[in-house]
Amino acid sequence: MSWGTELWDQFDNLEKHTQWGIDILEKYIKFVKERTEIELSYAKQLRNLSKKYQPKKNSKEEEEYKYTACKAFLSTLNEMNDYAGQHEVISENMTSQITVDLMRYVQELKQERKSNFHDGRKAQQHIETCWKQLESSKRRFERDCKEADRAQQYFEKMDADINVTKADVEKARQQAQLRHQLAEDSKADYSSILQRFNQEQWEYYHTHIPTIFQKIQEMEERRIVRIGESMKTYAEVDRQVIPIIGKCLDGIVKAAESIDQKNDSQLVVEAYKSGFEPPGDIEFEDYTQPMKRTVSENSLSSSKEGKAELKFGGKSRGKLWPFIKKNKLSLKLGATPEDFSNLPPEQRRKKLQQKVDDLNKEIQKEMDQRDAITKMKDVYLKNPQMGDPASLDHKLAEATQNIEKLRLETQKFEAWLAEVEGRLPARSEQARRQSGMYDGQTHPTVTNCAQDRESPDGSYTEEQSQESELKVLATDFDDEFDDEEPLPAIGTCKALYTFEGQNEGTISVVEGETLSVIEEDKGDGWTRIRRSEDEEGYVPTSYVEVYLDKNAKGAKTYI
Repeated sequence: MSWGTELWDQFDNLEKHTQWGIDILEKYIKFVKERTEIELSYAKQLRNLSKKYQPKKNSKEEEEYKYTACKAFLSTLNEMNDYAGQHEVISENMTSQITVDLMRYVQELKQERKSNFHDGRKAQQHIETCWKQLESSKRRFERDCKEADRAQQYFEKMDADINVTKADVEKARQQAQLRHQLAEDSKADYSSILQRFNQEQWEYYHTHIPTIFQKIQEMEERRIVRIGESMKTYAEVDRQVIPIIGKCLDGIVKAAESIDQKNDSQLVVEAYKSGFEPPGDIEFEDYTQPMKRTVSENSLSSSKEGKAELKFGGKSRGKLWPFIKKNKLSLKLGATPEDFSNLPPEQRRKKLQQKVDDLNKEIQKEMDQRDAITKMKDVYLKNPQMGDPASLDHKLAEATQNIEKLRLETQKFEAWLAEVEGRLPARSEQARRQSGMYDGQTHPTVTNCAQDRESPDGSYTEEQSQESELKVLATDFDDEFDDEEPLPAIGTCKALYTFEGQNEGTISVVEGETLSVIEEDKGDGWTRIRRSEDEEGYVPTSYVEVYLDKNAKGAKTYI
């Protein structure tokens, strides 16, 4: 089967067909190119997705990834990042092994096709020129023959006419002979040209055209083979990354299988355990006794209420609330106490232990730096040309000073840690019931603060200064807030522990007591409650169990 013999007369159709083949190849190149763009876009979207859900450094999200489920999710994000990388590999390999190679081949194919069909047109033009020469010689031979016949007839006519002179007859005879000679020459020329044309035509249809068409056929078959090989490469590029993609998916499955619900539950206990013991039974108070009942340790009545009435000239305590609002704002803006006294005992212990560990790491780092400086100084002493040993004295003294500061800091936190660890096991029921997250009693610290009282924000203020401040505030602003309407209740709460509110804006509660909630926790750890119309204040949110009324509107906050 050969195009040269089977399609010898289909030059134009072969030209169209080969152009169609090149168009198909270019269409396939465009398809692969768009596939590579899709792979790149998909890989980019996967990477962005993985990055979007990665935990932010030094944030609360990073702490959440201690749970096995979160760790598995993080592993999934990392595996998806590797998964995206394999799609980038697909795009790169398809570009280098298919797109670039085929685009270069298409240019070569176009050049080869152009050359073959140029040779074919040249052969066509040559045979057409030969045909035109043959037609021309044929017409000339036909014309000369007709003229010779006319000349012969004229001579015979003149020779038969008796009235024609002998000279005219001779002239007609010579003219007839000349025309016959021209006809013979035209005949010989026509015969020669015809033989040459037949030879050219035979060579054209049996040599030139078959050769050219055979080259075109081979070119087209190479194109078909090339596009088939490219399709195999297309599949192979995908197949090469399947094992790696499978490993990524296996990694996700392995991460999922590593999730341990019991371990996560234990982490929740460690994260939120307060260290408090459950409340005990409430003692019975017999009101039938005629004797005057003494004030119990758990009673909310205290001498400070009398002091408050004395300080404010008998005016209701509710008039202090604008300043209590201000105090709460200071709590929100205030820093966490250095000894973490605002946390429950167990959480405080963990924070202090973590702080001690961090300080020990810093001490070790400074010691390593000091050792390095010492070694460098020794090198300078042995080899003075390398440097001046005295130039390192300042750095060495600074490192030693830093170590001493860190050790003092560590001792301070270790003292607080020893206090917490020594107090937790030995706490009595009465001590537990009278203490809470914000302990009102004096804390022994490294510094001498025995005469101070601890405020809810962790600072220490003397009671005398506190009383003076309350007196001034009450005197200056009593009249301004005489007509202030009390905030509506938005729910109720039950005290889980006893809390001694000894600072401005706080209120004392007894374990088991039920009160009204007028402002819920805004995220600062305090809830505003009311016992009666004239007695309200803030308590730690962790000390009460809140039951909000779904239909109630939140109290308006004055800041």
